[in-house]
Amino acid sequence: MTDLGLTHIALPVTDLDRSLDFYAFYADMEVVHRRAGREGGVAWISDRTRPFVIVLIERDAVATPLAAPAHLGVALASRAEVDRRCDLARAAGLLIREPEQADPPVGYWAVLRDPDGHIVELTYGQQVGLTVEGAEGA
Repeated sequence: MTDLGLTHIALPVTDLDRSLDFYAFYADMEVVHRRAGREGGVAWISDRTRPFVIVLIERDAVATPLAAPAHLGVALASRAEVDRRCDLARAAGLLIREPEQADPPVGYWAVLRDPDGHIVELTYGQQVGLTVEGAEGA
């Protein structure tokens, strides 16, 4: 089968294993492919809910992290799970915006910074799927 549409986003990271741990914990992502690259390791990670990966590419430095308003959005199973992960992120110095409830379609959301400064939004109740379905033919 040939891939169609948006398949991945690539992010530079300075410590591949540290980033893999971060995305496994905060975004429920796992390695689906790993190899050596020109400057370090390369890993494709996925939450296995759709054919989409984040490609983490190890580099000596990250000159331009994915910075607000740009971000990766990660939907979680409950508001309590957003709060639990934010508590741990806060303790680790990674939480940059406390959880808050917004009107639909945004839902409950908070913002973290990954180990290299890339911005990650954790959400619950965000209506991306419903919004996309409702926009058919628009």
